[in-house]
Amino acid sequence: MNQYGLLPLHFIIAPLTLSDYTKEFKYNISLATPVILGMLGHTLVALVDNIMVGQLGTAELAAVSLGNSFMFIAMSLGIGFSTAITPLVAEADSEGNFRKGKSAFKHGLFLCTVLSIALFLMVFIAKPLMYYMKQPPEVVDLAMPYLNLVAISLIPLIIFQAFKQFSDGLSLTKYPMYATIAANVVNVMLNYVFIFGKFGFPQLGLVGAAIGTLASRLIMVGYLWYMLSQHHKSREYVLHIRIFDLTKNMLKKILNLGFPSALQMFFEVAIFTAAIWLSGILGKNPQAANQIALNLSSMTFMVAMGFSVAAMIRVGNQKGLKRFKELRRIAFSIFLVTTLFAVVFAIFFMIFNTSLPKLYLDYDDTANFTDNFQVVSIAAKLMLIAAVFQISDAIQVVALGVLRGMQDVKIPTLITFIAYWLIGFPISFYLSMYGDYGSSGIWIGLLAGLTVSAVLLSVRFNYLSKRQIALSEADES
Repeated sequence: MNQYGLLPLHFIIAPLTLSDYTKEFKYNISLATPVILGMLGHTLVALVDNIMVGQLGTAELAAVSLGNSFMFIAMSLGIGFSTAITPLVAEADSEGNFRKGKSAFKHGLFLCTVLSIALFLMVFIAKPLMYYMKQPPEVVDLAMPYLNLVAISLIPLIIFQAFKQFSDGLSLTKYPMYATIAANVVNVMLNYVFIFGKFGFPQLGLVGAAIGTLASRLIMVGYLWYMLSQHHKSREYVLHIRIFDLTKNMLKKILNLGFPSALQMFFEVAIFTAAIWLSGILGKNPQAANQIALNLSSMTFMVAMGFSVAAMIRVGNQKGLKRFKELRRIAFSIFLVTTLFAVVFAIFFMIFNTSLPKLYLDYDDTANFTDNFQVVSIAAKLMLIAAVFQISDAIQVVALGVLRGMQDVKIPTLITFIAYWLIGFPISFYLSMYGDYGSSGIWIGLLAGLTVSAVLLSVRFNYLSKRQIALSEADES
C-alpha cells in the first residue's frame, strides 16, 4: 500500500479472459490422461470381473458387489491416505529439494505399508458381518471365498498407491499407467482361465476372479518400482530406501495430511458402499442393478479423479513457488475442463441408459431372462440419476484435489462428512426404505450428498485462494 492506501500498479490484476483458462487445457489434459488411464485400469479390473462373473448369474454378480463393498471401504482409507505423498513431493520438486522429497516418499511408503497390513486384517476379521447385514444368504455364501483372496490383494495395492502418488508428485504420471495396463492384461487372461476353467485349469468361478485380481496387483507394484528405478529423475528416490530410518516430524506431517485425506475418501466411498448394502436389503436384483450403475459411474468418475490428481500436482507446484495468483488461475482452468467432460458423460448416460446395463448380462439366457430384465430395468433408471450427478461429482473431487495441493485437509474432511452422512445418507435411507422410490431413492440421496459437497468445497477453495493472494501481496508491500 502507498501513502494513499492504494495498491501499487503491479498489484492491479487485469481481468482474466476465457483464453487465460483454456490455454491450460492442453497441458492439464496431457498431465491427467495417464492418471485417468491408470485409474480406469483399476476400475477395469472390477469391470472385467463384473462382466465375466455376470455370465455366471445375477447371484454371482451380487456376490462380487457385496464382497467388494468391504474392499471399497478399506481401499478408500489406503488410497486416501496415500494422497498425502503427492503434494509434499510436488512442492519439494518445484523447490529442487531432493532430500525433502525423498523423506516425504520414504515416510509415506512406510506408513502405507503398515496401513495396508492393518486394513487386510480388518477386512478379514470383518467378513462374518455379512451374515448379519440382511443380505440374501446365497449371495453371502458366494462372497465369502471371493473376499478371502481379494482382501490379501489390499497389501500390494496400497503399496502400489504409495509409489504411484510419489510418481505423480514428480509429474511422472505415465509410469503408473503402464503398470496398470500390464496388470490388467494379466487380470483378463487369468480371469478367463480360472473363472471358466480353460486350457485344462479348474473352473473356479468367483474364486478365479479373485486369483486374477491378486496376481495383477502383485505384478503392478513390482513393475512400477522397476520403471521408476530406471528413470533418471526418480532412480535415487526408489533405490537404497532406509525404510526404518524415520523422523518424528515427517511422520507427523504425513499423518496430519494423510489421515484427513483418508477420511475424506472414506466418507464418500462409504456412502456408495451403504448404497450397496441398502440395495441388498431390497433384493438380489436391485443389488445387481446397483452394482452395474455403480461400476459404469466409476468409469467416468476416474476421468474427474485424474484431473483431481493433476490439480493436486499443479497446485502443489505453485504453492512451492508461492505463486498464488497462478495457483488460482490454473485451478479454475481444471475445474472448467473437468466440467466439460462431465457434461459429455451426462449426455452419454442419458442416451444409452438402457443399452449399457445389457453389457453385463446374458440376454440369451432364457432360464434367467426375468431376473436379467428386471436388473436392466432398475439399472436404466439409476443411470439417469447418475447422469445428473456427473457434474457435481466432478466438481467435488477436483475441489478436493486442489485443496490437498494447498495442503488444506481438515475443513474439507468436515465438509465431506456433513454432505454425505448428515445430508446424503439420510435421504437415501428414507426414500429407499420408507418411500416408494426403491433403488432410485438410494441414488437420489447420493446426488444430494455430492451436490452439497461440490458447493461447499468450491466455496472453501474460493475463500482460501483469495486469502493466500491477499497475504502474499501484503508481504510484498
